[in-house]
Amino acid sequence: MAALQTMRKCRPVGTTIRKIHTSSFAASKQHYKMLVLGGGTGGIAMSARMKRIMGAENVVVVEPSDTHYYQPIWTLVGAGAKSLSTSGRSTASVMPSGVKWVKSKVREINPDSNTVYVDDGSKITYDYLIVALGLQLHFEKIKGLPEGFEYPRIGSNYSVQTVEKTWKALQNFKEGNAVFSYPNTPIKCGGAPQKIMYLSDAYLRKTGKREKANIIYNTSLPVIFAVKKYADSLWEVVKKRDIQVNLRQNLIEVRPDKQEAVFENLDKPGETKVFEYEMLHVTPPMGPNAVIKGSPLADEAGWLDVDKENLQHKRYPNVFGIGDCTSLPTSKTGAAVAAQSGVLHRTISRVLKKQKPDKKYDGYTSCPLVTSYNTVILAEFDYDGNPLETFPINQAKERRSMYHMKADVMPHLYWHGLLRGLWGGPEPYRKLLHLGMK
Repeated sequence: MAALQTMRKCRPVGTTIRKIHTSSFAASKQHYKMLVLGGGTGGIAMSARMKRIMGAENVVVVEPSDTHYYQPIWTLVGAGAKSLSTSGRSTASVMPSGVKWVKSKVREINPDSNTVYVDDGSKITYDYLIVALGLQLHFEKIKGLPEGFEYPRIGSNYSVQTVEKTWKALQNFKEGNAVFSYPNTPIKCGGAPQKIMYLSDAYLRKTGKREKANIIYNTSLPVIFAVKKYADSLWEVVKKRDIQVNLRQNLIEVRPDKQEAVFENLDKPGETKVFEYEMLHVTPPMGPNAVIKGSPLADEAGWLDVDKENLQHKRYPNVFGIGDCTSLPTSKTGAAVAAQSGVLHRTISRVLKKQKPDKKYDGYTSCPLVTSYNTVILAEFDYDGNPLETFPINQAKERRSMYHMKADVMPHLYWHGLLRGLWGGPEPYRKLLHLGMK
């Protein structure tokens, strides 16, 4: 119940500053050369890079959370392969030293006056703005949620409050349907909804329960994966493991007291089907950050309206964006942020010199598709869905080496490379080649 109350609450309010980074906000200046909104992956990575460009005293980050999470590892947490505690570190520990941290929530952005208001009504003005506010989860758009998480046998790897419920549901599985959903909205890490499905299959086989399980993947998409090369391999995996895939099925209701999930057929609106479940993994609908959506910075859909090549805002040249909050037409992943960080660094460096941006982001993104407790298909591709592979091997094949990279190498590079602004740029996995990861 406490977890659900946390899910319903807004993020922490009230403006305070951690003394490790600055003194009292009220007593310090409220105008900064560079203002970074958001202390997630993109925000921390770019604040580290901006510190090197213009000095820590000229950079401020607005972020309400005490804890910073490496969310890609939650796939493995939900399957019992990693502990939740390994995914989080204090925000203070990842904030670049000397950079000011305003521990508050953004309330309003006014790009016409170069002003941002935070929750207590204080305002911060800026010369340049980087928006890295991420996206929002909308469990409430599914009838019966989030209150349904009070019941057992249901979880979601997309929230810190619910990821361990996935593992409990998997451990307690006896027999029946294990159902996995994919919503009818853009989401972050588009492969994650099926990663936990493959891991669940592997766990049930290991524990001798697979013969009594029907594994069902109901996705709103018309394909199993957006890039054909990897989709072809995934179809082989699901066929080999006897997994049922139903396309164009969108989860609209959960009846946890009856252990029923209701899906709508998107090709026949109004037509629904009820699935009984012994285990249900929910990928929630997602959408743009509400602050961006209500500002002049948004496009028609509510996403931050940036140029897809240089990440500069289309109407406000002193505003830039990175990560899940943007309108960039690529898969929203941590690897995409890593690639974008190098391009954005170059773009801002050029703008500061009154020069035109000259580095182009090609939409590079990556999805390590975990297919078992020791194999991964490493998908890498661009805006057009063309593979942009790092390694001189067929990455559409399940490989143990790629699982090791996902589970062990990438977390280290994240904490000690990307967040420090030392790793990233186009096709960031290529850096691994220089670390002997051939």
